[in-house]
Amino acid sequence: MGRLVLVRHGQARAFTEDPDRLSETGWEQCRILGRYWKEHDIQFDLAFHGTLRRQRESYEAVADAYGGNEDDFPAARVLHGLDEYQAQDVIAEIAPRLAATDASFAPLWQAWLDGRHAADRNRPFQRMFEAVMERWVEGKMREPGLEPWQQFRERVEETLAQLRATPGRGMRLVAFTSGGPIGVALQSCLGAPARAALDINWRVRNSSLASFLFQGSRFSLDGFNETPHLASSPELATFR
Repeated sequence: MGRLVLVRHGQARAFTEDPDRLSETGWEQCRILGRYWKEHDIQFDLAFHGTLRRQRESYEAVADAYGGNEDDFPAARVLHGLDEYQAQDVIAEIAPRLAATDASFAPLWQAWLDGRHAADRNRPFQRMFEAVMERWVEGKMREPGLEPWQQFRERVEETLAQLRATPGRGMRLVAFTSGGPIGVALQSCLGAPARAALDINWRVRNSSLASFLFQGSRFSLDGFNETPHLASSPELATFR
């Protein structure tokens, strides 16, 4: 059987003007993963990452720590289907308009505005963001230029099918992606409701591994949210 490992990117620079790049913690998380795979002789035949900078940098950190050349770790192919949903567009454009028309959402938006510079700003952000994304999954947010949930899910599933169709027996594939596509992969694999993809997404750790086995039409979960490389560095375990 083939094996597909989905790696969530390392910690990015959330709440900054340039959030689509790794923080120093994110770089270290991925370097440790590369060294862990090298030390345990874990090898891959093909590697992939999405078009986002934080996904590419995660691959680069792992590959460099693993060996630094294609003879040690495979060169990556870029797949748009591994990209995350448009979170920044939701926050910048959709959430303010939603707050003006949805009385139940307005207090969550205001709490985020009031607390966005506080030390514990992640808490009000997460409450606000979860509420926005729930409406997105339910199809209540159809804005020009915003990828609908159904389209996002379909492109991720098409990309997963493309990876599973890779020629060769027992292929070992690794793809550097984000929490949203990992949530869709698990939701699709387990036949869970659409909302489950979001619930899973919120719990995916940075640089964590989701492993699947595949053969023909079979696509089975083998491991989720695993961070064995961080076992001796628990202070590096992050969700955002």
